[in-house]
Amino acid sequence: MSQIAKRGGDDQNQTGGSNAGSLNYNRVEHRNLIMNAVRKDGLRLGRSYSAAFTADKEVVLAAVARTGSALAYASGSLQADEEVVLAAVAQDGRALRYASAGLQADKRIVLTAVSQWGGALRFAYSTLKADKEVALAAVTQDGYALEFASEALRADKEVVLAAVARTGSALAYASAELQIDPDVLQAVSSR
Repeated sequence: MSQIAKRGGDDQNQTGGSNAGSLNYNRVEHRNLIMNAVRKDGLRLGRSYSAAFTADKEVVLAAVARTGSALAYASGSLQADEEVVLAAVAQDGRALRYASAGLQADKRIVLTAVSQWGGALRFAYSTLKADKEVALAAVTQDGYALEFASEALRADKEVVLAAVARTGSALAYASAELQIDPDVLQAVSSR
């Protein structure tokens, strides 16, 4: 056996095996660094050094738990993952913007989002913009969310009253009929 071959074998034995173990250790160490970074600032997910981390559910969950809008950097499959999206919108309702279309049509997800930030109604599927329970949750959190409710709900007195009770100037988004309704005007002036 040549000296080079023998030396290579000795080096391999001294390090405890092939370079594969060392590479796996480096990947684990790198993943741990990324996990620590996104736990401190979820938006660091967008600055990760490998696209593999944007598809790593545990890393993405850690990121969105800290900063919901980090969902923007998640892989498409995780933007369609109910657990990940629910964690994101619970932290920041604005993250609904980055959810898959299917989850923007999921009532539980949308209710969670609009309860955190009423304006998330803007990103909800049209059938949920016409859902009274969803609209009420949104305008109760932010009266201006009335702008994104369906036309029928902008003409619904209960929804409009809830919106103007929160934000008087949301009256601008109510139907013309309700903009001159005495009860609605009373609610605005008593704010």
